[in-house]
Amino acid sequence: MMSSSKDRQEHLPLVAILGRPNVGKSSLFNRLIGRRRAIVTDEPGITRDRLYGLATWQGKSFEVVDTGGFMPDEPESGERATMAQEILRQARVAIDAATTLVLVVDACSGPTPLDADLARLLLRTGKPAIVAANKVDTERLAAAALAFHELGIQPVIPLSAEHGLGVDALLDELTRNLKAAEATAVPVALNVAIIGRPNVGKSTLLNRLVGSERAIVLPEPGTTRDAVDTLLPVDAGWPHQGRGWWRLIDTAGIRRKGKTKLLAEKLSVVMARRHLERADVAVLLLDATEGVTKQDAAIGGYAFESGRSLVLAVNKWDAVEKDSHSMAAWTKAVRQRLKFLDYAPLVFISALTGQRLAKLRQLVAEAAAARERQVGDAELKQFLRELPLDRATVPGGRPVHVFGLKQVATAPPTFLLNANLSKLHFGLERFLTNQLREHFGFTAAPIRLRLGRGPLRRRRSSARGGRRRLDRKGRAG
Repeated sequence: MMSSSKDRQEHLPLVAILGRPNVGKSSLFNRLIGRRRAIVTDEPGITRDRLYGLATWQGKSFEVVDTGGFMPDEPESGERATMAQEILRQARVAIDAATTLVLVVDACSGPTPLDADLARLLLRTGKPAIVAANKVDTERLAAAALAFHELGIQPVIPLSAEHGLGVDALLDELTRNLKAAEATAVPVALNVAIIGRPNVGKSTLLNRLVGSERAIVLPEPGTTRDAVDTLLPVDAGWPHQGRGWWRLIDTAGIRRKGKTKLLAEKLSVVMARRHLERADVAVLLLDATEGVTKQDAAIGGYAFESGRSLVLAVNKWDAVEKDSHSMAAWTKAVRQRLKFLDYAPLVFISALTGQRLAKLRQLVAEAAAARERQVGDAELKQFLRELPLDRATVPGGRPVHVFGLKQVATAPPTFLLNANLSKLHFGLERFLTNQLREHFGFTAAPIRLRLGRGPLRRRRSSARGGRRRLDRKGRAG
């Protein structure tokens, strides 16, 4: 059973960072969690979703949410008005869930009418609140920060998120307000990145899994420009061993280089690839209404190179006309266009209706387990004995001697093959990885095969009886 944000915040205190556009909320968010998560530029309203991260100060942990900038109440029209309304709604949801509120203001510009409006909104909640007077880099600006006492929120803490000045004072105040003495770090059991090109339904899938609208979902491609983390508790009903949490990472739509206009979109490409590095399992969403594209293949290539386990999910399956042959035809098309991802299981879903999401969760859990699977030397020795080497491809028809096979790493599963080869031929590598996956259940996990050579390895492997030989016709000798 999935947990809502309300369930989540009962485990860790939640601090909401709010403020008008371009006052430095994302810079402060990045500073508090200790790494760059939000995209920081001078473009107002650059953070359009709520971003969640974990912060720890003096051994105490709490969760931080960075909201989109509150827009002025000036008349808007069309998509801009819709986006402004979505950002406002997102911020209100964060306020409702938070235990402590931080109003970020710009000390350089002094109090503004919008700052006052936001302060009144926060005061009406009755929750503990702090004013963070940002961009204080000089003594003169520190004095100017005193003007924000007129907002009625105490305390006012002058700081510079960019340079880290005064942030420790804010953290001290936060831990006092949060009473975080009993808070402990969240034991994340599994990190799952939801990846794909813009507008394939990543945020819709996230929201369906979570059960509340955590990301802004609009038809505009690339609406999610940052990666949005959502923590979900693992309970007995979830198909994954161990206690703790699942962290879902909804990445911004990855666009091909040269086709992004805004700096934020270009940075999102870089950050989305980084988020793959944070993941254990990636879910690559494909759009059933558009078919498999070159960009899908490129993003799949990023996932393959990262060594993360991968599940392919064809989304919007409810939106296409189909018959009894449609799923088979789509499967064939995916396997033809994404041959290098033949190890990734495929599921047809609808993030909008929830169709087959239980199956998706099961595949993700299996992919995570396979990524960490270990095979002992004795099992691999027996595997080599039973291996149908006559089905392997031998380059040039020359005999190939296989002396031994050993697993040397997990995540991804990595094996060292000892053979009399100067290089590992693609056909033989493909054959061996497929056999390993089928025999030991490495579902969804890319298998890395490395080649080892040398007289010492050959003698030892031969002494153990592990040597296998292929003749010129590829038969075992």
